[in-house]
Amino acid sequence: MERKLDRQLSPREKAKHEEIRRKVQTEFPPKAKSENCPRKDTIAHRLREARESQGLTWYAVAKAACIPNSGTIRDIESGKDAKLSNVEAIAKVLGLKLELQSVE
Repeated sequence: MERKLDRQLSPREKAKHEEIRRKVQTEFPPKAKSENCPRKDTIAHRLREARESQGLTWYAVAKAACIPNSGTIRDIESGKDAKLSNVEAIAKVLGLKLELQSVE
């Protein structure tokens, strides 16, 4: 994918930019996808799975759950700490039911 900026660079400048990109990626490799997604046995994963299967965006879920910031949905789905009331509201919008189970 050629960027607009790349088309304005000389071949020498392009080569220099590519060299810089390679060095940066070596020093700061991108996170693996598994690092960004919660484990499959978590509430966060199940909420994301339910939202995506229904074709809903973070914004649509936030609006339906009366949560003012769609970033809250993103944060919950990525496994960050969340208020129980928000998780319950999201689950309700997605047609899910939260239940407590004893651990034996």
